[in-house]
Formats: sequence, C-alpha cells, structure tokens
Amino acid sequence: MSSRLFIMEATAPVRDFDPISGSIPATKVEITVSCRNLLDRDTFTKSDPCKLFFFTMIMAFGRTEVIDNTLNPDFVRKYILDYFFEEKQNLRFDVYDIDSKSPDLAKHDFLGQVHCTLGEIVGSPASRLEKPLGGIPGKKCGTIILSAEELGNCRDYSTMQFCANKLDKKDFFGKSDPFMVFYRSNEDGTFTICHKTEVVKNTLNPVWQPFSIPVRALCNGDYDSHDFIGEFTTSYKELCRGQSQLNVFEVIDHSHCNCLFSLIVLVCITDPDFFVLKGNPSQSTSLHYMNPYQMNAYAMALKAVGEIIQDYDSDKMFPALGFGAKLPPDGRVSHEFPLNGNIDNPYCNGMEGILEAYHQSLKTVQLYGPTNFAPVVNHVASYAAAVQDGSQYFVLLIITDGVISDMAQTKEAIVNAAKLPMSIIIVGVGQAEFDAMVELDGDDIRISSRGKLAERDIVQFVPFRDYMDRTGNHVLSMARLAKDVLAEIPDQLISYMKSRGIKPNSFPPAYSPDDLSQTNPV
Repeated sequence: MSSRLFIMEATAPVRDFDPISGSIPATKVEITVSCRNLLDRDTFTKSDPCKLFFFTMIMAFGRTEVIDNTLNPDFVRKYILDYFFEEKQNLRFDVYDIDSKSPDLAKHDFLGQVHCTLGEIVGSPASRLEKPLGGIPGKKCGTIILSAEELGNCRDYSTMQFCANKLDKKDFFGKSDPFMVFYRSNEDGTFTICHKTEVVKNTLNPVWQPFSIPVRALCNGDYDSHDFIGEFTTSYKELCRGQSQLNVFEVIDHSHCNCLFSLIVLVCITDPDFFVLKGNPSQSTSLHYMNPYQMNAYAMALKAVGEIIQDYDSDKMFPALGFGAKLPPDGRVSHEFPLNGNIDNPYCNGMEGILEAYHQSLKTVQLYGPTNFAPVVNHVASYAAAVQDGSQYFVLLIITDGVISDMAQTKEAIVNAAKLPMSIIIVGVGQAEFDAMVELDGDDIRISSRGKLAERDIVQFVPFRDYMDRTGNHVLSMARLAKDVLAEIPDQLISYMKSRGIKPNSFPPAYSPDDLSQTNPV
C-alpha cells in the first residue's frame, strides 16, 4: 500500500496546528490542503496521500496524515502561518506517493509540484486557490486546492465523545465499520474537514474514543450555531451541556451555511514617469538606464511592489501609463500614455508584462517635461468613481524622481480622490530632494486644497534610496521597500469601507477591464 506526500516550502514563519504556542505578532491564517485527480502510481490500489511541510528549501517542517487509497484527498492536519499583506511569502507544495515507511523521499514516487504565494491564496475568491500540479513533463498531475482562513484568538479546547445507535448495515458478512468525519463551515458556504474519529469495527452501535480539539478548529472561536455536513446540526453551546436528552439529535439532510464574504479586487496602475532631465536611457547617467545585467531603480521599485499587490487582482491585467514624453509619430507631449503603445487596450499581463512595456517604451518615446501628476491621479480616480460599492479598490503606483510641475492641481486631485476607493503609492528614485512628495504624503499635515482637507490619508511616499542594501543585495532592498510602502494599504482600504458603511457582502461579479473601459476609455 502506498501513500501520498505533500511538501510545502515557505518563507513565512510556520507553526503546526497548535493555537496555544507563542504570542500573536501578526494576522494568523490556517492553511487547508486538498487535491483532486492525482496521478495513480499504484498497480492494484489507489494511492494514499500525505503532505510534508517545508519551512526552507532544505529542511522538512512536518507532514499531514496518510490517507489510504484515494486520488482526491482532503487533509485534516493544517498549518498556521503569520500573514503579512506587505510581504511576498513564497510557498511550495510537492506531492509524493509513499510506498513504505522510509523517510527518504528518493524512495517514493514524485507526483507533482506547485509554487504560489500566501497572498495568492488569501487574495483568491473566498481565499480558496486552485492550481494545477506540475513538474512531470507530459503528465497531467491533477489539481491542488489551498484554502486560507484568518484565525481568531480563541484558545479554548473542547473534549468530547460521540456514540451512535442503530446505524445502517453496510457489510455483506458483518455489520459496519463506522467512523465520524467533522466539517466546519467556511465563510463562502463550503465546508472543510477538521477531525476524523477512529474506525470502530463490526458494530451498528459504535462508541468512539473521547478526543480533544481546539475550539477554533471547530468554529474559529465562534460559539454560535453552525451547520455541519454530517449526521446532525449543533453548536458548541449545545455540546457544552454534556450528556443529556438535549444532545440527542435526529438525523437530517445535509445543509449549508450561507456566510457572506466580499472580495476586494486591488488593481495596480503603474506609472513610471519620464522627464527630460533624466537624460538618455542608453546612458549610464540616466535613472532609466537599461543595464543589461541588472534592473534600474524604476524597474526594481515596480517589481518589488507589483509582485506583491498583483496577488490580489483577479486577472493580473494592469493598465500601465507613462507621463512626460513626446510620442511618435508627431512628437505630441502626453502626460498619460499607455506604456504598451495601445490606446484602446493599455492592459499588460502581470508585472513581467508591465516591465516589458516599460522597457519597450523607452525605445519609442522621447523623454520630455513637464512632469504633471494630476492627469494620472484624475485618470485613476475616474475608474474608482465608477465602482464605489466596495467590490473593488484601486491602487495607483507612481515611481518618480521627485520633480512635479503641477503641485496645486495634484493636491486638488488627491483631495477629491480621498473620497473614492483608491490609494496612491509614490516611490522616489534618485538622489533628489523629495519635499514635494513628503507634502503629498500628508502624514504630519493632512493634505488640503482650496481650504478643503482630504477626507482620508490615501498617499504613502517612500524614497527608494533609504531601502538600498549596502552590500548590493537587490532582493533584500526590494523586500524592504515593499514591506514599508504597502504597510498602510489595508488600513486605508478599511477606512474607506467604514466611512461608507460598507460591510462584507456576497461575491461581486468578476472584474473585467471592459467594464471600466466602456465608462472611462483611455
């Protein structure tokens, strides 16, 4: 008989399924793993899956239980991770078919692998991510389903025991070999396995052994009524009454909890600015210099922030604009032009698509001043004004050398945008003074225009030079930058929702660029 094994590799701190250990320094999420249509490497039976958790590239952290003879496992054992919105937390899952008790993975069959980030899981609808397993050329390895749920701070444990009477006879020569499976309801109305009892052999009146389980594993610390898939519907309060007539339940049909959840789509609109003072991009003195061996500061800032925030966008398609350049063929000066050169469709596929469009635009446009921020802020504000129901939230990323030619107009645009579901991130590159950007940030003095204060603080400014690693480690520099520049986004998003009285609701329709392009064409 064989088993299946999953390996998970994480850059985030990881804990086993234990709610008691340690303090809670960050948002904690619980990861649940299921698979569908896995490869069958066993000749006479189906495989028996199991998951191994990796904390680093080389050290195994733990593993799930073994599930016998199935290609569609739902694992009971879960893992708890510290979740940081502003960090890229890479994860890796490997699946193996375990054929013996040997801990050496080389002695077992590799069935597939998937890479993702914790942000991808959390940012998926209902925090449920489905991805195809790969790693075996020419083979369809099946699908992995990863679910994340934010954990409450409840640290209670519950000890309970169950029995049953007059169950159905399922065996031809004997009685039945019953066991119980517990599921808890999720926010999207689905159910996740949280406990299995042992099997009691050859009986229609089983008495299962007592077991202890964290309350948050059952209901995440919510003591009110939950409808579980299975034999009956109950709540933790009812179970606390102990053995009595009140805890005798009639068998009923399966039911589902209609929990409501709202997915917030974060759309990143990235705007590297062009200005004549930065010089020719082919010369090393230019901030836009295209070094064949490493990214310039604009590209590093874009990649650092964009790779994290793109996990929260459903289709990974981003409109990317430039401002401050003469465009071909007539040399017209523009302060909001599509980096990919397509006026009808400025959307780029992911961060790699934006970087490609950025590099291509440097070869086709002539850098030119002045540098006006207001047109781009107003452009994104027109998108946000069309969707104010809380289903979408917009993030404008501006990468600049600090020069601004329309300060008064930009302040007015930001004050007006503060009423809308959007935030603005400004990353300063180069060695210039950034006094104007600090003023737009408004941390010390709330930004105002024409005597009117901004309703919310929606601007976050950071100078990239403050995050450059002295040893030249660009990966570390980018991670530091992203962590600080994105730190205020969750609070800004929540402040908008609260100011409009918007509460979590049912899922909105999937975001489509066409929906907004019809209202606000570029």
